[in-house]
Amino acid sequence: MSANTLKLAFIGGGVNSAVGYTHFCASQLDDAWKLVAGAFSSNYPVNEETAFSYGISQDRLYDNWQDLLIAEKNEIDAVVILTPTPIHEEMVISALSLDIPVICEKSLTNDLASSARINSALKKNNGFLSVTYNYSAYPMVRELRTRISRGELGKLMQIQIEMPQEGYIRGGKHAKVSPIQSWRTHDGSIPTIHLDLTCHLHQLIYFLTKLHPVTVRAQENTYGKIDNIVDDASALIEYEQDFFARLWVSKSALGYKNGMSLRIFGDNASAFWEQTSPELLTINYADGRREIIERGSFCYTANAPRYNRFKAGHPSGFIEAFANLYTDFANAIIYRKNHRDSKNHDLDLFSGAYSYGIANEGLELMEAIHKSALNKKTLSMNNPIKPELLELKFG
Repeated sequence: MSANTLKLAFIGGGVNSAVGYTHFCASQLDDAWKLVAGAFSSNYPVNEETAFSYGISQDRLYDNWQDLLIAEKNEIDAVVILTPTPIHEEMVISALSLDIPVICEKSLTNDLASSARINSALKKNNGFLSVTYNYSAYPMVRELRTRISRGELGKLMQIQIEMPQEGYIRGGKHAKVSPIQSWRTHDGSIPTIHLDLTCHLHQLIYFLTKLHPVTVRAQENTYGKIDNIVDDASALIEYEQDFFARLWVSKSALGYKNGMSLRIFGDNASAFWEQTSPELLTINYADGRREIIERGSFCYTANAPRYNRFKAGHPSGFIEAFANLYTDFANAIIYRKNHRDSKNHDLDLFSGAYSYGIANEGLELMEAIHKSALNKKTLSMNNPIKPELLELKFG
């Protein structure tokens, strides 16, 4: 632990959780953070086991998250919320009220009323809040954004983006099926599939284009083994500047454990990237040339030292993408401590790619997708993000 290493606490993220160990590994990878405290689980044995596994001393292990926040408010630089989405709100608001910077697993919360209450706490306390969307932290996704910003694709016209999975339909005599957490087996005003998957795709589109959705026409289906929940959805979304997105998410797509991919088209070139081959970015030019870019070849962004923990040919993947985010968050909090704005505009507290504003816009889009599917008609988005929703200052 270096003198510049920040101190971190977890709420949730026990060894039996879906994402806890991933966040633990990623947050420690580059020595930007040291996990020093936690309330990892309401299950006492799991809480104890996690503390032992993560190297947390008993005097900084807490039976509940409320005690953790009160005891650690002056001892930590941020808290990570890793509990199920429906219970994020109270924890986020409580941390903000104690002036503790918050890093929250996606989706920020599960409906717009809850999001509005978080926004009120964020404004009242002039707080720091970022949401973890790890796919936009892959080096080649960041390379693609650089090339888009340089105009290499020309005028952007459309994106086809998808995230198919099979967890709600896979089974059979010899199939190893991951257990489904109970909170994911029922839908609220925004179906859980959108909170799990669509939020990533919305954030990726914004990350690459900086455009906001205008209208949406959607369809939702139930194909899997759990009745009365949406497990497959598609949408045609119109964005600003006559840009269109064709979006598909599924948890009932046999053969796909995580088939997230995107194809984005401009009038000079198109690009393709898929999560299962994260080191490769394919560019197709209008004159017929095809270029495959990888880390180690000529890159504007992906060859930066921070993205090259090991040499090209040894792929950086899911955990490393999370680690890239944790470094981003650490740098932003250090700037904040010094009463300066972060140089990384993705960490802008309102309009950055990991901000409350984009998380809230995602919830608005997901609700619109669901209502469009139910009503079988095209819906207009009421927001792009309105600057008056959030006014925060450093210092």
